Amino acid sequence: MSTDLELRPGSSLSLGERAELFTAAYEGYLMPFQIDETALGWMQEKFDFDLDASRIAYREGEPVGLANLAIREGDAWVGGIGVITAARRAGVGEALMRAVQEEARSRGVERVWLEVIVENSGAFALYEKLGYEVVQEVEVWTLPAADGAGAWREVPVPEAKTQLPERHEPWQRADGTLAHYEDVRGLVTDSGAMLFCVRSSAQLQQYAGEPQPLIRALRSFGDVYILNLPADDPAAEVLRELGGSVTVRQHEMLLELQH
Repeated sequence: MSTDLELRPGSSLSLGERAELFTAAYEGYLMPFQIDETALGWMQEKFDFDLDASRIAYREGEPVGLANLAIREGDAWVGGIGVITAARRAGVGEALMRAVQEEARSRGVERVWLEVIVENSGAFALYEKLGYEVVQEVEVWTLPAADGAGAWREVPVPEAKTQLPERHEPWQRADGTLAHYEDVRGLVTDSGAMLFCVRSSAQLQQYAGEPQPLIRALRSFGDVYILNLPADDPAAEVLRELGGSVTVRQHEMLLELQH
């Protein structure tokens, strides 16, 4: 790593500047994307980004990379890490990861989570080098809208939630994230319950019970989108049978911090 690299808190840049850097840092990656100030602000609020614990990498005074760290009590999540094209393959990504891990440790965090696209072998090798282990394989699913046959009804979120067991959910669908959403809805069938949101798509957040009646109900609200569904979840086979598609496959990884 170059000795002229400087790491500063995420708050060292404005929201708009961080959005520009975030976009530039993903240029040419497996899934490049454009993120604007509004979208990044939404992510920061809903996912609990800690700007003081997040890090921006600077070289010769110019920002060249970033790592977003979200924190909820004993857990943290790396919500995006990237380096601009001109500064890649120089140890910047590893420096950023080590820095946010130390920030997490200093705040009493016990577990750091992240996801990495299966095909991103370089990042995966770095995370393994840093001590992360694969917890599960997760997939992003889409399914076209259709009439929702079957018996189901919408219910208040707390009523649906009582039917959902306590279990680990990926950060973007975890209870801490859903607590920030104002548009979560509840639905029950004779054999299950789910929490979902209807935005540009009908998004499954959490569920329990028999998945087929729930997914059939969900697609009546629009095209279905499910983020980071475990690959071995029974709902995956239902989605496949109904004509759904996997758009992204990821490893969910975990680092248990030593204190």
